[in-house]
Amino acid sequence: MAQFDYFVVFAEMRTGSNFLEANLNAFDDLACHGEAFNPHFIGYPNRDALLDVTQAARDEQPKRLLRAIKQTPELSGFRYFHDHDPRVFDKVMDDPKCAKIVLTRNPVESYVSWKIAQSTGQWKLTDAKARKGAKAQFDADEFAAHLSALQAFQVTLLNRLQVSGQTAFYVAYEDLQSLDVMNGLAAWLGAESRLEALDKNLKVQNPSALSDKVANFGQMSKALAGVDHFNLTRTPNFEPRRGAAVPTYIASTSVPLVYLPIRGGANDPVTGWFKAVDRAEGVKPESKLSQNDLRAWMRAHPGHRSFSVLRHPLARAHEVFCHRILNTGQGSYGGIRTTLRKRYKLVLPDDPADAGFGKAEHRAVFAQFLEFLKPNLAGQTAIRVDPDWASQSKIIEGFAEFALPDRLIRSEDLGSELAQLAQAVGLEDIPEVPAPIASSPIALADIYDAEIERMARAAYGRDYLMFGFQDWSPT
Repeated sequence: MAQFDYFVVFAEMRTGSNFLEANLNAFDDLACHGEAFNPHFIGYPNRDALLDVTQAARDEQPKRLLRAIKQTPELSGFRYFHDHDPRVFDKVMDDPKCAKIVLTRNPVESYVSWKIAQSTGQWKLTDAKARKGAKAQFDADEFAAHLSALQAFQVTLLNRLQVSGQTAFYVAYEDLQSLDVMNGLAAWLGAESRLEALDKNLKVQNPSALSDKVANFGQMSKALAGVDHFNLTRTPNFEPRRGAAVPTYIASTSVPLVYLPIRGGANDPVTGWFKAVDRAEGVKPESKLSQNDLRAWMRAHPGHRSFSVLRHPLARAHEVFCHRILNTGQGSYGGIRTTLRKRYKLVLPDDPADAGFGKAEHRAVFAQFLEFLKPNLAGQTAIRVDPDWASQSKIIEGFAEFALPDRLIRSEDLGSELAQLAQAVGLEDIPEVPAPIASSPIALADIYDAEIERMARAAYGRDYLMFGFQDWSPT
């Protein structure tokens, strides 16, 4: 009896997953079907179906495609990235008949490769003559987000394997050039065939040293000097394990206050207030801290106070909608925006500043977004539950893996409550809290009605219940 019914390759962009897939498909009795559960396409771009399952059918019932993959004559599988359909993750992790292959790569290398591919538009290379050259521009904040996403997914993956008593076959990027490793993987999967040579159709796109591939290499080296170095290419076990997004926390340098942000909340005014507090002492707040850094700060600031800010679920959803979905510029979730238009029929304008997109149109598409949020938060869509719109109660639960805030402040009470906290830690000259910057010329008050409130309650029922939120009011 075969050990496995199908397999999954856990990987990320620019880790060599296309090359691994090409070699898996070179075995007579193996087949890999691309990014079968990518929320924006099925298997490969510009395809409408995979194994006679349409993208719409897959989005409605992902198990249909899983069933089709298991029923192929060959042992079949697919590639799965951290932002693919989350419903599939639970199904494959709970199934011991699904073989798990974990492909890893040095995160700096994958990030630089991703930046170059973005710049050139070239994501695969089959002929060196067609290679497009470019240098990556390293962005410390962007890389931190890249690394955080990799770590979070790898820790989740490792934990699920441990608690279910399963193991995986780990492949490093460098292993992809080893014929012995590829044949060993095939043997582990239960395949009978073996390769005499590796597939040579795909070429390494950027074989030079990092110093030759990064335009601001000196700046990158300096930025990485303060980063903990995890051996991501050789082990799936990351230290420290981060359930809470500690690098997003902000700690004052001059007073014992630390802020635990909830994404999508009232973060800009608090950040501005922290800067004003420390500016008076000629210093700057600390951010991008590791867990060890923050523990050191806590030890150095006895009697410290920590807080987070709750925002009304409807106001938060509207802010996220305007900034991430309606917006087409910086900060926009372009891929999700496209999928919401194509798959979920959101009538989003090409240009939100278009004179023809008024209050009525804004309300209509925001209502569609709220309607989408309900199944998304319930894990019933192919699109990830992004931290920007995840339930605030869930985000606060995540804080507990490091430290819970000792005070939760309502955004409407921000000025008075921050003044009380400042007084409690001995601050005498208390600055005003900056006003938030609107993400859209159309305010929530311009489109609010009972139906919008009802839809927000349907999506965020737990937050309304847990925190006692009443109907939203502009005052």
